[in-house]
Amino acid sequence: MSSRREKAAELRRLMETDGEAVGEHTRTVNQLSDYAITQFEDYEACREAARGIKERAIENLPELIDTVQEAVEANGGQVHIAQTAADANRIVESIMDARDAEKLVKSKSMTTEEIEVNDHLEDAGYEVRETDLGEFVIQVADEAPSHLIGPAMHKSPEDIAALFNREFDLDEELTGDPHQLTEFARERVGAHIRDADVGMTGANFVVAESGTLMLVTNEGNARKTAVTPDTHIAVTGVEKLVPSLADLQPFTELISRTGTGQDITSYVSLLTPPVDTPVPDFEADEFGDADDREFHLVLLDNGRMGMREDEDLRETLYCIRCGACSNTCANFQSVGGHAFGGDTYTGGIGTGWEAGVHSLDSAGEMNDLCTGCSRCVPKCPVKIDIPWVNTVVRDRVNRSGDADDFDFLVEGLTPDEEPAGLDLQKRFFGNVETFAKVGSLAPELANAVAQSRPGGWLLERVAGVDSRRDLPELATETLREWYGARGSQVTDAERDVVLYPDLYTDYFDPERGKAAVRVLEALDVRVHIPEVPESGRAPLSQGMIETAREQARAVHGSLVDHIDRGRDVVVVEPSDAAMFREDYSHLLPEQSHERLAEHSYEILEYVYGLLDNGADADALAAGDGASVAYHSHCQQRTLGLAEYTEEVLDDAGFDVRTSDVECCGMAGSFGYKSEYYEVSVDVGDHLRDDLGDVDGERLVASGTSCQEQLGVLYERDTPHPVELLSPR
Repeated sequence: MSSRREKAAELRRLMETDGEAVGEHTRTVNQLSDYAITQFEDYEACREAARGIKERAIENLPELIDTVQEAVEANGGQVHIAQTAADANRIVESIMDARDAEKLVKSKSMTTEEIEVNDHLEDAGYEVRETDLGEFVIQVADEAPSHLIGPAMHKSPEDIAALFNREFDLDEELTGDPHQLTEFARERVGAHIRDADVGMTGANFVVAESGTLMLVTNEGNARKTAVTPDTHIAVTGVEKLVPSLADLQPFTELISRTGTGQDITSYVSLLTPPVDTPVPDFEADEFGDADDREFHLVLLDNGRMGMREDEDLRETLYCIRCGACSNTCANFQSVGGHAFGGDTYTGGIGTGWEAGVHSLDSAGEMNDLCTGCSRCVPKCPVKIDIPWVNTVVRDRVNRSGDADDFDFLVEGLTPDEEPAGLDLQKRFFGNVETFAKVGSLAPELANAVAQSRPGGWLLERVAGVDSRRDLPELATETLREWYGARGSQVTDAERDVVLYPDLYTDYFDPERGKAAVRVLEALDVRVHIPEVPESGRAPLSQGMIETAREQARAVHGSLVDHIDRGRDVVVVEPSDAAMFREDYSHLLPEQSHERLAEHSYEILEYVYGLLDNGADADALAAGDGASVAYHSHCQQRTLGLAEYTEEVLDDAGFDVRTSDVECCGMAGSFGYKSEYYEVSVDVGDHLRDDLGDVDGERLVASGTSCQEQLGVLYERDTPHPVELLSPR
């Protein structure tokens, strides 16, 4: 319990110190990248090409390492293979020593952050200076970066002015004018570059056939760092290798559009070191001989070759470090990378990196802040399934726990496939169907116990359920009980469908399920509601993969017979539609997943299809111009399904406006956990700011978590859109 309190306190502190600046920057960049992508017709083709290049490069990595070694040595440089961070630091120090160097300047590089080269060199007596503006700020502040591409994103211009005023002996204090701050930093960084003995860069990409480095920046500091001192060290992970110069094209098109919303960054430098430009001598005001230049390429493994052999973490090596996954993440927008980060890497893709190059402990510290909302997926330029990588890491963290005194009790009550030692909070939320099923035997009693002070205290103590959050109440009659007593109202139907009774619709909110039945029947569809288990969404969100897989098999087994009879599967809850279409690809055999995905539809997607094929729209309730404020579900957006709801409501005569935020932040169990409750409230506040006043409007949302979040924010019921269309 104390660790949850400590985590909640740390998150609260970071929301207060970093949250405002991080939120402002990431939301702005996210909107810019949205626009840049919509204006880029070749986006999907470029993503496919980039993905293919990375897949082949990682597959052929040993051969590419040999190729680049030959190319660099032919150019006159040296290649060093570092198995560990310590190896890399030792190599860098030996180069400094051999050149009798005292001062090194660096451009921005996450790989050198990973090996902590600054600390190593400074401990050895060398001077190290950052030249990237953000890194310069962070170095002056003695902090860690908070974003893959915006290390000082958590600081406002006023924060930076106060920092410089405090740390430098200035004749006149700086204001928060960004131009003034940039000019101040540029003068100091320029002086360090002129004085340096060695320049160190990373590399966005390394072309194996020629030894060419691609450096992508907006400040031009990387090229100055690389070519001003006579010695250039490039430290980069082995995963940055691509076969040929032509392979750079899709990455050049994508990296800035997804990362910063620019068509292209200010500087895209291609260097084949050692470069043949003369070496400037600023003291003598002359140029030296270009032949005096040295170049060292340090290729870092540090766990990457192990990741290459790991079926799930291998995808992480495709990352081109654009930071788009962080910008599009609602939780990152609230807490920033100092919370949503490990020893080095931050954001959605960060846990995969941390698990691969540092440890599960480092990854576990940040992993739960990915709620699997999937909004980062369409933004990733190389199509990495980031939520799945995070789920795999979560599963591994779960399995690294030690058994405790409660395990013998929990093992007997929960029918999951997980080992002893799993966090009780995760076990509770992952087995919520079991608790709902037991509670529905006496729903009024169960609700009274859950809402009572002793019940709340027990849930908070044992399962970490925040007592400030009201639990949803069990319905007195489940959807299946209602339908079992009522039966189908259509005898000579055009179509037969299975309405999937998801956990929330069945046990907690059967009204939205009843509305779905009435809408389908009004459109001449016969509905079946069979006994089907929970989709596995609940355990999957907790990283309980084997339990989710067992449930996926059971769901497929229950539904496949209906599909064989020609029945479509219609789903009310968008996150379960995402399970059937996307997540089951990881849990079921390919043929089983494809068959279920092919025959599954989200409810208003299905209604849209019926109406488009001639069903009688007048059979549904009419909007008559009523105003509707609609919030679609994050996974619904990722699947491209939100438009169907908007179209159907619009055609029915409703005046619909929508929200633009990526995710409401509740994400199912997330907002109930005591350590994350305040983050969910903070994210929810942004949704309220975005949606604004809804007086005089019908407020509707498609997802369970969205309905609950909006219900709390506006203190009113928030029905599913299908309830607006239900004929009475």
